Amino acid sequence: MKWRGRRGSSNVEDRRGSGGGGGLGGGKLIGGGIGGIVILLIVTLLGGNPGDLLDGITGGGSDTSAPYTETQQEKELADFVSVVLADTEDVWSEVFQQNNQVYENPKLVLYTESVQSACGVSGASAGPFYCPGDQKLYIDLSFYDELQREFQAPGDFAMAYVIAHEVGHHVQTLLGASDTLNAQRQQLSETQFNQKLVQFELQADYLAGVWAHHAQGMNLLEEGDLDEALTAASAVGDDTIQKKAQGYVVPESFTHGTAEQRKSSFYSGFESGTLAGASGL
Repeated sequence: MKWRGRRGSSNVEDRRGSGGGGGLGGGKLIGGGIGGIVILLIVTLLGGNPGDLLDGITGGGSDTSAPYTETQQEKELADFVSVVLADTEDVWSEVFQQNNQVYENPKLVLYTESVQSACGVSGASAGPFYCPGDQKLYIDLSFYDELQREFQAPGDFAMAYVIAHEVGHHVQTLLGASDTLNAQRQQLSETQFNQKLVQFELQADYLAGVWAHHAQGMNLLEEGDLDEALTAASAVGDDTIQKKAQGYVVPESFTHGTAEQRKSSFYSGFESGTLAGASGL
């Protein structure tokens, strides 16, 4: 992706090195309002055990005001993430305007180890996530290495897909899809609700593809970028993750969609470039 020397977003909040322990505690994590289903609604890209979101609530990192010293690689990653976020701001502002709506930019929080959000305390093992309660994206940049090492999804556009997916959840929040999902939580069985979650996640993948369509239109994509995104989408499919973790899959427990579904949804958005193909929006 062509990103060097380009505008970064002013909506990046750097909390690296500050620690995320203490604060709300477990009760607030699953409390009232939209937080009532936050363990499911935060919907991290990885699709792992929601309990990972509780990392740091007990025995987590302590707050510290010590300055964080970043490596050169971390600085480049932070700059890259900022540029990608700025691109999503430009794209979604234009798309919303075309639909006679106003796009509200989310904040992106960089953190290390654990972080406090309106949704509770989350550990880095939960992966990048979006919290609808404060309309912020949360990313520990070490995930970039994990994406390459653990998921065999290298390349900067694989990480761009991750960011665009979480921004897709913000788009869903602005357009009311998150509230719709929340309202269904008490009406459905766990299996039925998981199916709704899959639809929700695939919709976010579609929206990530819409962003990629416009990024291509701005001549920002390089050869191989699309393949990097599709590889990442496949790598974080429920079936891929479950096979790797336990050797078999449990379809009724899927919350994000299969590798093929995630690839297909992203590519559909990439081909379309519009909200029209995002079912439910």
